Amino acid sequence: MRPEPDKDWSKFWWLEPDVTFLNHGAFGACPKPVLEVQQQFRLRLEQQPLRFLAQDLEGLLDSVRQVLAEFVGADPLDLVFVSNATTGINTVLRSLHFTPDDELLTTNHEYNACRNALDFVAARSGAQVVVAEIPLPIQSPQQVIEAVVAKISPKTRLALLDHVTSQTGLVMPIQALVRELSQRGIDTLIDGAHAPGTIPLSLPTIGATYYTGNCHKWLCAPKGAAFLYVQRDRQAQIRPLTISHGANSPRTDRSRFRLEFDWPGTYDPSAYLSVPTAIEFLGGLLPGGWPELMARNRAKALAARKVLCEALNVSPPCPDEMIAALAVVPLPDGSYQALQTSLLNQYGIEVPIVPWPGGQKRLVRVAAQIYNTVSQYEYLAQALVKLLAAEAG
Repeated sequence: MRPEPDKDWSKFWWLEPDVTFLNHGAFGACPKPVLEVQQQFRLRLEQQPLRFLAQDLEGLLDSVRQVLAEFVGADPLDLVFVSNATTGINTVLRSLHFTPDDELLTTNHEYNACRNALDFVAARSGAQVVVAEIPLPIQSPQQVIEAVVAKISPKTRLALLDHVTSQTGLVMPIQALVRELSQRGIDTLIDGAHAPGTIPLSLPTIGATYYTGNCHKWLCAPKGAAFLYVQRDRQAQIRPLTISHGANSPRTDRSRFRLEFDWPGTYDPSAYLSVPTAIEFLGGLLPGGWPELMARNRAKALAARKVLCEALNVSPPCPDEMIAALAVVPLPDGSYQALQTSLLNQYGIEVPIVPWPGGQKRLVRVAAQIYNTVSQYEYLAQALVKLLAAEAG
């Protein structure tokens, strides 16, 4: 029998009741109260579009920026809004100018969309992409640092690094990596797509030159809400992908950084404007607020991994300290598409089977949100055992 999610919490989401949803990490899922607030903003926009967009929006965005800045430990002057972390990565990469003498450093765990953006700007400029190979299984965060440092050269201009890797769910030692790179005069662009809401953040403490993170994943804001952080002395270089009125605005009361990003042209800002509600709602679910929610989800991810490893008779591929709200477990080689489809069609389980070109050819990646239960992971384990046995014949 398919186990149900935790009804104390699942009642706040619109997730299909006949699907065991273990993939919150893909696109997030927005709670009903947050969607209601978004709809209120949309109605307000349509009732008086000119007043809302031309008069009210700027102040509303400033209010959101203040709340978000407090959550990520940053100065609001250093934050702008983007639609997702991939957009944030593209924004920085396409604002910078590289030459054939430059090397752009990344890792083999980098998210495919962002790696594509890196390859695009490298091909256009003649720069070389250098890849640090981080093993999986991995024994310690120190291996990440050693792998990245080993690929640094006098030509290294920029490093693109995940804070929490998408395919493998690893929490990278990002502060130590940024420190190593910064000491060598290398700028850092951090893809923090999975970080806000899974690990505590203090962007100035991390020290990255550029950092982008999603609000629609673990903060549970509506789709289309993310942020880009840029160190103050680099903001003049970073231009939005859409050049609009802010490029030649005569205003001097706001930074060019804000003027350009806050008004790309006519758009629906309701996802951005709903972020404070999402932060407040998720932070109010448990007595200990966000720290308790993050700790609870991490404990659940570790419990899920333990269940799967024991059922499949495999070892955890990384130490506990490299886990937040995502966890992966290696699977025998085979078709990842076929297995993922079978899990959904035969068992009603929505979970990603990730292709991995390293030592393990397939990984199952589970996500842990407050509405998930350990019994759901046990159900997944039982389904995997049966399907893998059928694959083996």
